[in-house]
Amino acid sequence: FDRLKRFLIVLEGAERDAPAAFSPGQAVSGRVVLELAAAARLGALRLRAMGAARVHWTESRSAGSSTAYTQSYSDQVEFLNHRDTLLAPPDNGEVTVLQAGRHEFPFTFQLPETLATSFEGKHGSVRYWVKAKLHRPWLTVKKVKKEFTVIEPIDINTPALLAPQAGAKEKLARAWYCNRGQVSVTAKIDRKGYTPGEVIPIFAEIDNCTSRAVVPKAAIIQTQTFIARGTKKQKKSVVTSIVGDSIAAGKREVWHGRALKIPPVGPSILQCRIIQVEYSLKVCVDIPGTSKLLLELPLVIGTIPLHPFGSRTSSVSSQYSVNLDWLSTIPEQPEAPPEYSAVVSSPEAEQSLAPPCRSELGGILEGPFFAYIQEFRFRPPPLYSEIDPNPPSDNIRPRCMTC
Repeated sequence: FDRLKRFLIVLEGAERDAPAAFSPGQAVSGRVVLELAAAARLGALRLRAMGAARVHWTESRSAGSSTAYTQSYSDQVEFLNHRDTLLAPPDNGEVTVLQAGRHEFPFTFQLPETLATSFEGKHGSVRYWVKAKLHRPWLTVKKVKKEFTVIEPIDINTPALLAPQAGAKEKLARAWYCNRGQVSVTAKIDRKGYTPGEVIPIFAEIDNCTSRAVVPKAAIIQTQTFIARGTKKQKKSVVTSIVGDSIAAGKREVWHGRALKIPPVGPSILQCRIIQVEYSLKVCVDIPGTSKLLLELPLVIGTIPLHPFGSRTSSVSSQYSVNLDWLSTIPEQPEAPPEYSAVVSSPEAEQSLAPPCRSELGGILEGPFFAYIQEFRFRPPPLYSEIDPNPPSDNIRPRCMTC
């Protein structure tokens, strides 16, 4: 008769039927819960937190016409290994007796500052878990395991990930040793780093100088790289894609920010020794009768989205041709304008000025520029009145309008 009714691990911050998510360097807290139907004798309750990256795959090789063998590749990198004793046996060698009911044993441990993001791939994985073992006299060891997720933060608000990416490529179409013309493609995106849910505007030009129609396409490609014993194994998959209109012979197609939305995908993994997850944007042109023309631009999928005012000069100036030299001429502490209270004695003159209307600022002053201008709030001019406060004198001769 097993007196143990329930034995589980509860992590703080975890939702029902979903693993808890943590960041490197964060403290992980939780408790081990025991529910006993009757008084039970227990030896010890031990806890272990583990985190590791593992890769494994096999390759079949032939050594002759009838001899074949299988080569195995495996490797492992350990990120976390924490042990703790939540219930220790007494020093005299006796056992601990717990009464019937619910018993909780809290625990806390610190995650290392450098960890790889949790990942599940075809030939490898990055996993983190907490395991508890309950030792009981004359009974088998009872085990329970709880997995949790680690997400390495990748901030795309860095100069390297905010830099625009561009490239150009051309291909000579041939069929049966006949020259059918040339196809060229030029593409650009405003930055390298994005987060899931964002839209990538693609600016591209495709020149079709061949005698047949071609079809342009664009796709986000995920490349999983597994490394073991100096050998690499890759798996590529299409995350999302779009197909453009067919380009007739001798015509040109221009994409003015063709939208490609990033679906929910895992972030890039770039710092792990045996597992890497990379992304790229590929602009492809299908050419009948010959191989495709491919242009690849690197991408990094991050976890920290773009700040509203983080790339004032990169993202906005890439969309509008605006001279930004005037920003450097504005002093840090502008001089206050003259007071109007001496001219107009009205309580309304003392009220603060509301932000200017967007339509008055022009079409190019949007986003960060508009927010920057709002910092300079001056007092309003004198209130308009139908009565002239300084009427003309009768002694002054009226001026001739024809002179």
